[in-house]
Amino acid sequence: MSEAVIVTVRYWAGARAVAGVDADQHAGATVGDVLESVVSSHPDLRRIATVATFLLDGRHAERDTPVVEGVTLEVLPPFAGG
Repeated sequence: MSEAVIVTVRYWAGARAVAGVDADQHAGATVGDVLESVVSSHPDLRRIATVATFLLDGRHAERDTPVVEGVTLEVLPPFAGG
C-alpha cells in the first residue's frame, strides 16, 4: 500500500464555485483517496466528483492512479456547449 502524500487540488468552473476556492491541498495515495479528502472538506462537491474528469499534472487520471508529493490534481466538471 502506498503512503499518503500532499497534493494541490485545483477546481475549475462549477467545482470552483461549489468549493469556494481556486485550489487547496489534500492528502492521499491515489486520486480516489485525494477525492475522499476533498469531499470531506467540501461535501457539496460529492455530486461533481462522481462525473468530473481529473487531470494529474495535465494528464488524464483515473481514481486508482497513484499520486506523488507535489503533483497537481485538477477537477474538471462536465462543460456544456461546444
